Amino acid sequence: MQGLLRQITRVEGRLVGLRRQSERLTAVRLTLFFLGGVGSGAIFITLGAAVWAATFLLFFVPFVVAVVVHRRLERSLRRHQVWLQLKQHQVARIRLDWAVLPLPTVADPPADHPFARDFDLLGARSLHHLLQTAVSHEGSQRLADWLLNPVPDLATTQRRQNQVRELQAKPLFRDKLALNARLLEDKSGGWAGQPLLDWLQQPTVPPQTRHILWLLAGLGLLNLGLLLGNVLAGWAAWWVVPALLYAAIFMLASRRSQSLFKEAWFVETRLRQLTAVFHLLETFHHAGSLAELVAPLQTAEKRPSHLLRRVSRIAAAAGIQNNPVLWLLLNFFTPWDLYFAYRLDQARQTLAELLPGWLDCWYELEALGSLANFGYLNPATTYPTFVAASSDVSCFAATQIAHPLLPEAGRVGNDFRIKRVGQLFILTGSNMSGKSSFLRTLGVNLCLAYAGGPVLANSLTTALFRPFAAIRVTDSVVDGFSYFYAEVRRLRALLDALQQPGALPLFFLIDEIFRGTNNRERLIGSRAYIQALVGQNGVGLIATHDLELVQLADEMPDIANNHFRDEVVAGQMVFDYTLRPGPSPTTNALKIMRLAGLLPEGSGEIGLG
Repeated sequence: MQGLLRQITRVEGRLVGLRRQSERLTAVRLTLFFLGGVGSGAIFITLGAAVWAATFLLFFVPFVVAVVVHRRLERSLRRHQVWLQLKQHQVARIRLDWAVLPLPTVADPPADHPFARDFDLLGARSLHHLLQTAVSHEGSQRLADWLLNPVPDLATTQRRQNQVRELQAKPLFRDKLALNARLLEDKSGGWAGQPLLDWLQQPTVPPQTRHILWLLAGLGLLNLGLLLGNVLAGWAAWWVVPALLYAAIFMLASRRSQSLFKEAWFVETRLRQLTAVFHLLETFHHAGSLAELVAPLQTAEKRPSHLLRRVSRIAAAAGIQNNPVLWLLLNFFTPWDLYFAYRLDQARQTLAELLPGWLDCWYELEALGSLANFGYLNPATTYPTFVAASSDVSCFAATQIAHPLLPEAGRVGNDFRIKRVGQLFILTGSNMSGKSSFLRTLGVNLCLAYAGGPVLANSLTTALFRPFAAIRVTDSVVDGFSYFYAEVRRLRALLDALQQPGALPLFFLIDEIFRGTNNRERLIGSRAYIQALVGQNGVGLIATHDLELVQLADEMPDIANNHFRDEVVAGQMVFDYTLRPGPSPTTNALKIMRLAGLLPEGSGEIGLG
């Protein structure tokens, strides 16, 4: 943190100096422009054209130099502003200052997703909001897809983990990539590659254009020769015939290129923005798994940045349509529009083969970099170890596992272990003691682990599970579902997933089972549902206030109890958020009501004996 704050101070000081230089150059430009314009005009009137020309050049050359230097300074100023913003965002991620962090926009997950709503993975103040450093919409979406993946794959997860480890050790590379990417942001605060890919799939000119170009080039040369003969040698105006034929063919053939300037401007802008990003990717040397990732950019016959610059030049030449006079002169003797439309189409075909792979590499690095940055900013994180669910070691073992969305000052880590598939833990405790947060702690760290990222724990060993949660169940007025019916549907889906043949074990997390009905029916339903879960292809935790359910641990060996507790100190509720074995010895609902003045002193029972 202190290192980041020192960097911010240095950059802010540098920006002050750059702004002063920019202000001075603005004054110099205005002075040179005024003196060169007004002064040289007066000299032209009084001393003649020769003296005026010398005087004009005397002011014009320094003015051009000042413009060039000022533009370079403005680019430096922009880069420093972006660099400052990047460092401020890093500090905001450490402090969980959500107002400073840009909110990414990604596609909403399906309504029946097994855990998207439950773990605060997407949206404001979410894990994705905290992690996301990608500029491209596709890179941001890829990170979201990794976090939401319901069925992890070991090979994919381990490959990503190796790449994230390597990137975490390269903060300068990640910062440079982020800087170059931020410089190409559009008004939405990001960059979307799909419009460019859509253009690559649209042919610009018909296939017979090449033959038409040769014909028009011949007619253009003939037209020019006959015109020169008419002007210089007094020939008859035979040039009119090929000129009319040229014009007719040109007009018919160039219908498709009428929107050439718009297309050329779009392509040139997009590719020019990408050049700096690809130049960094193709020149930075990596080892290990990252080398395999960037291989398409570094082993290509032509470097991506070189090809993009060449295509940008073609697109710039095609943009001559923006100057009507020059456009008319060039196209009168040469099929300029058609030629560069043809060249642009050839470039499109080349890019259609290569650019999707290059962009995919960048998107992948952005998503990986987001995970690596999380580990870099949080020294308390570690990389998980994966084991087989059927191995002799525990299928899930975490030490000091904590929630990354809780402030560090109030964050409490806990140890938790699941010995074998089929086990179920009943989690009891007082209101606000930390039961729901602990469920989310396990879920969010599993999502991080399976995405290939570091987890907030001293250590984590886990098998591959399919996460499934029923923590944040909501009713639906539109669909006509009451809360209880929505909960029943969710729990039915969980049971179906648990019984899916040949699938990975389920890791289920349930908060307040059947809370939408009365005590008697909730207890009957909860006992039956828990008995259906135990011993199946899964592990899980159920948080509940129904203390009668803890007795199931005496009836079934695969059920265990854990709890959180509280105490009243100086009239205030105090929680230590520490997970303990066994059932909860106390409740606190009556305490809370009494502290709020809703219950007279001495009424009700708060102990369980």
